[in-house]
Amino acid sequence: MEARVGGRANRRRGEVEAVLDGERRILCLTLGALAELETAFAVGDLSGLAERFSSGRLKAGDMITVIGAGLRGGGNLLSDAEVAAMSIDGGIAGYARIVGDLLEATFGGADTETKVVAANP
Repeated sequence: MEARVGGRANRRRGEVEAVLDGERRILCLTLGALAELETAFAVGDLSGLAERFSSGRLKAGDMITVIGAGLRGGGNLLSDAEVAAMSIDGGIAGYARIVGDLLEATFGGADTETKVVAANP
C-alpha cells in the first residue's frame, strides 16, 4: 500500500486527515488495522473493540496504538515508537481529536469524538 501523505481524506472510506510532524497524512482503520487493535486491546471482536472505546477514557498509550494503526491503515509505514515521538498542534487535545475522528469514521456516532476529547482535554 502506498503512503497517503498530502492527499485528501475520503470519509466514505473511513479516512481522516491529520497533520503530524508538519505533514498532512491520511489515517484509516482498515480491517487489518482493526484486527491489530483487537489484538492490542485483547478484545474478541469488533463489538468488544467498540465497547472498549465507548467510555471515552483513553491512556496516552492507547492513543499511540490507535493513531499508529490508523496511520498504517492509511499506508504510512510507521512504528508505534515513531508515532509516540510525533508532534501535533494542540497537544493532547489534538491527539484526542484524531482518535475521536478515526473512531467516528469507523464506528459512526457523533458522540465518539466529543467523549474522547472531553475525557482527554
